[in-house]
Amino acid sequence: MTDTYSTIVLVCLSRGGKSYHFDASGFEEIGVADYVLVETSKGQQIGLVKKKLENAKIEGDPPKKILHIATAGELVARESWSLKEAEIQEYCRNRVKELHIKDVKFLQPEINFDGSYVLVNYYSGLEEKIEMKSLRYDIQKQFEIQNVELRQLGPRDVAKSIGGMGACGIGNRCCSAYMTEFKSISIRMAKEQGISLTPAEITGLCGRLRCCLEFENELYVERRKLLPKKKKRVMTPQGEGKVLEVFPLRYSVLVDIPEVGRREFTKDQLSEIKSDPVQEE
Repeated sequence: MTDTYSTIVLVCLSRGGKSYHFDASGFEEIGVADYVLVETSKGQQIGLVKKKLENAKIEGDPPKKILHIATAGELVARESWSLKEAEIQEYCRNRVKELHIKDVKFLQPEINFDGSYVLVNYYSGLEEKIEMKSLRYDIQKQFEIQNVELRQLGPRDVAKSIGGMGACGIGNRCCSAYMTEFKSISIRMAKEQGISLTPAEITGLCGRLRCCLEFENELYVERRKLLPKKKKRVMTPQGEGKVLEVFPLRYSVLVDIPEVGRREFTKDQLSEIKSDPVQEE
C-alpha cells in the first residue's frame, strides 16, 4: 500500500546511525538540520532532520508522526545526558579490564531523551562476536537504567559513527554524511572502473573496500556493454585500428591506427570489424 504525505522528514536518531522516515504533516516549517522530538520503540528521542520531502509517497506501514520541533529547553535537557554517557563509557572501559575482556573499545553511549534507555556501541579488532551479557547487567545495576542495549559494531559502522575526513580528502566521509545503509562492494567494481588495485587506492579508513566504488559502478557496466573491448579492431574516420583503452564516462575509446598514431574517438565515430574475433585481456 502506498500513501502520500504532505511533508515527510528523514530523521537520524543516533550518531552515525540509520535515518528513518517520520510524518511531519502540520509542521511544514521544519527544515533540514532542525531537531525534532519523536516517539520510538526505545522511548522518546530527539533526532536531527537530514532531508525533507514534500508530497512524498511512502510504501508499507505508515510512518510515525513527529511529536514537535524540539524546544531550546529540550535540547539543553538532552545535552545534560552527555555527562552520564561519559560516565557509562568510562565505567565500561574499566569493567572490561576487570572482566579480562581484551581488545574492546567503546564509543560514547547514547541515552534516549527520557533516560529510560541507553545504547552502548563497542567494537573489537577480533572477528568473532564478543559476549558482553554480564556487562549489561552491571550497567543496569550501576546506573539504574533498566533498558540497556549493547551492540557490537563492524569496521564500517565504527568509521560511520566516528566521522572525519574521507580517504579521498572530502571533508566528511560519505557514510557519515548521508549514507543510511551499506551495500556489498567487490574488487570487481574497482576493475570495472579501471582503478588501481593498490590498497591505498581502494580501501577506506575502515580498512574495507570504499563504498564509493559502488556509486558509479552501474554506469561503467552499462557503458562498457556499448563500447568495443580492449584489443578489438575497429574502423574509425581515420582508418582501421586496435582499441587500447576504454573510457566509459566519456563514451569513447583510445585507438592505435597504423601510420596515424593514437587517437580518441566517441562511440558514434566507430564501427566494429565483425569478422575479427573478440580478444580479451
